[in-house]
Amino acid sequence: MTDNVNDATDHASSPAGPDPLLTPHTALVLLAAAFIGLVTGGLTFLAGGPAAGAVLAGLTGFGGAVPVLHQMIG
Repeated sequence: MTDNVNDATDHASSPAGPDPLLTPHTALVLLAAAFIGLVTGGLTFLAGGPAAGAVLAGLTGFGGAVPVLHQMIG
């Protein structure tokens, strides 16, 4: 006797395969925010700021860019 349980997490039987880990929208937002954070941190460091300050500026740029890009791109 086989159990015919309809499990929503069973992706082996779906014709399209498993769901992607990140949607294209999420990947684009995070990639663009990472670029903004790297540019912000890099410019802060090149302007003579300490390395710790550049890291904080980059993280702040990344964190501030995520919701803005989510609204703009979404």
